[in-house]
Amino acid sequence: MPYLGHTDNKTPCTEDVMCVRARLHIHTGRRRLREGKISLGIVTLYDALYSAMQWYVACHDHRDKLITISSDNLNDESVLFDILVRSGIITYNFDYSTFSELVDSALYKDMSDYDYSGILKDIESIIAQLIVVPLDAHDTDDPAIS
Repeated sequence: MPYLGHTDNKTPCTEDVMCVRARLHIHTGRRRLREGKISLGIVTLYDALYSAMQWYVACHDHRDKLITISSDNLNDESVLFDILVRSGIITYNFDYSTFSELVDSALYKDMSDYDYSGILKDIESIIAQLIVVPLDAHDTDDPAIS
């Protein structure tokens, strides 16, 4: 597991892995965007957001704050986003379905001309609301986890 060296112990729980994955991927997504790898950067930001949402929902400390209904599929990222909005955890105005369409486009076409500044700001704001602190900008990039 590539995240093992970035957790507090040698047998991390799923919550720890999701948090570290979110932190690493927001960091790596920023780096890829700066390097002009826009499509890869957008997909990496998606993974960061999804990991942050999974972490928040899985974390025992947050469970009492969530408003869920019996039909909620916690394995569906759009449902996770809706739960977090419904619960008042994410209050940032963000169109998740438009972001999902952007990610789909990034998977299949070159987006080197895309102005990513707005989407980066949006994702960073949402991840901050989920209390996932991104890696410090001074941390070194480890190619094994990029």
